[in-house]
Amino acid sequence: MKVEHQEQISKVVNAVKATEVKNFFFVGCGGSKAALGPGEYFFSRELDLPSKVYTSNEFIHMNPKGLGKGSVVITRSHSGTTPETVEATKFAREKGALTIAISMDTESPLCKEAEYVIHYNYKDGSDAVDGDTGMYYALVFNLLNALTPHEKFDRVLNALNNLETLLNVNKEKFMDAAFSFGKRNKREKLIYTMASGAYFDQAYSFTSCLLMEMLWIHSNAIHAGEFFHGPFEVTDYDVPFLIINGEGATRPLDERAIAFAKKFSDNVEVVDMKELLLPGVEEDLKEFLAPAVSGAVMRLYADGLAEHTGHPLSVRRYMWKMEY
Repeated sequence: MKVEHQEQISKVVNAVKATEVKNFFFVGCGGSKAALGPGEYFFSRELDLPSKVYTSNEFIHMNPKGLGKGSVVITRSHSGTTPETVEATKFAREKGALTIAISMDTESPLCKEAEYVIHYNYKDGSDAVDGDTGMYYALVFNLLNALTPHEKFDRVLNALNNLETLLNVNKEKFMDAAFSFGKRNKREKLIYTMASGAYFDQAYSFTSCLLMEMLWIHSNAIHAGEFFHGPFEVTDYDVPFLIINGEGATRPLDERAIAFAKKFSDNVEVVDMKELLLPGVEEDLKEFLAPAVSGAVMRLYADGLAEHTGHPLSVRRYMWKMEY
């Protein structure tokens, strides 16, 4: 990790340690909000402090009663220009919260509103540990280690230094399966995604940002634990599902949903996180590291659809083209 990034994380950790923390809020929009999800999941698993993810406008309009001095608010926007997230950061700081902005642009409006900034590199050829996933996981596990020290968090942080290799070997492993999925489903107008635990936000991001925004394919992200409470009624022989079978505590939820979907649908694609190649990652750390790799794997499935549908992921109808 670059020295400047280490310094940014150290400043945040020291500030949080000096604060009598009473809660955490994770705030963003779209893919940035989804990317924050694993942090909230791990905080809920490892800390006795409340934490919650909000979409930015909801955060402002709801004005959580617990927001104020002692709150730590982590906001995220890739460009740092998402108006709702900029306003949410300003709102949180005015309420007395400790604010941390995550972005690729330290001079962005978002970063200027926050007290502390975590910068990540983007498409500059740098190591993945300095990219968006590497920096966010480094922030999350440094904070966990500061608030509830444990040697496993030290080992997670050490394993993150090998993130570039973990991403590359798994992109190579899953490439053929992802492009085969794209070929088989290139004419599908609707594809459901499903996951649970630390992976549900990945399913949500895949649904909202990749299938709906970028590929114009109708979709819905279904939580595996909620599948049998309504959504399973849409299952039929020709209904496509893309399901993440997670590595970790909620895997039984995924496996139950997969078994049912496969029983009644002929088009179920399972992306099994236990099949990830995680060289050098000890068994007890896989629950923490596998979600960090899952995004790169899932992106391949969108690339496969884009290749076979002839619909580039860069095409938009409305986004960035008009006022909304």
